[in-house]
Amino acid sequence: MNRFTIELLFHIIGIGSASGLFLKDNSLYVIGDNSSYFYEYELKSSSLKRHVLSEYPAENIKKEIKPDFEALTSYGDSFYLFGSGSTANRTKMIQLNSATKETTSVLDLSALYKSMQVLAGLNVENFNIEGVVYTGDAWYFFNRGNGNSRRNIVFTVYGRDLGGNAKITFSELKLPVIKGIRAGFTDAINVGNKLYFLATAENTNSTYNDGEISGSMIGCIDIKTMEVVFTEEISDRHKFEGLTLRYDSENELSFLLCEDNDSDQLEADIYLLKLKR
Repeated sequence: MNRFTIELLFHIIGIGSASGLFLKDNSLYVIGDNSSYFYEYELKSSSLKRHVLSEYPAENIKKEIKPDFEALTSYGDSFYLFGSGSTANRTKMIQLNSATKETTSVLDLSALYKSMQVLAGLNVENFNIEGVVYTGDAWYFFNRGNGNSRRNIVFTVYGRDLGGNAKITFSELKLPVIKGIRAGFTDAINVGNKLYFLATAENTNSTYNDGEISGSMIGCIDIKTMEVVFTEEISDRHKFEGLTLRYDSENELSFLLCEDNDSDQLEADIYLLKLKR
């Protein structure tokens, strides 16, 4: 018997290159890595709202200047959006009020990202934050190992401070290979005392350039030991980049996933993944 089932749940017109999502109060909130909008998709009415993240918002921003929002997390009354840090102009964090969707703070994380690189001995060509989890006590930053060194790292930042003097530790994790390509983190969420993550195998040695997709997997990390509990391949062709919890029952977890189409098409596919405990 299969441990999981996955199906295309619905299709959203108006969102491109979806890279992160969060389900809250019957609305699905989505970020795109080439957009400066924060998207709100109301599930019952199938209506889409756009909330601006910059003075001159745009979609399909040129690759060399895009903010590259790759990670979305929520805690308390706030959403937090993070740039990947893969280039100098991708280091912004935006905090939004979850009720009004108004920006409450904007931080430049250059110093924090540099501290992570120095701590782990990671050069900028191998630094690419694709998922962030905030528990109120600590932040967990997931570095995608799609550079030439293939280093998948979870950085733990303790407390609320995201400045360059924050206390940071890191755990380097070895993920499985799909069709000869080492998988790299693409998103993560917290469920109980476990970090559930997505990872994709992409045939590239660059955090900047895209490559052929070999498949995606879901996995789980024990938040206390920072060890991988399990991984499960869920596709041999999709590039899943967003993960949010739909429901949590005694025998099953249900997630919503989004796929990054790596194109200029303003369309997003949302998948339903059911995972047996």
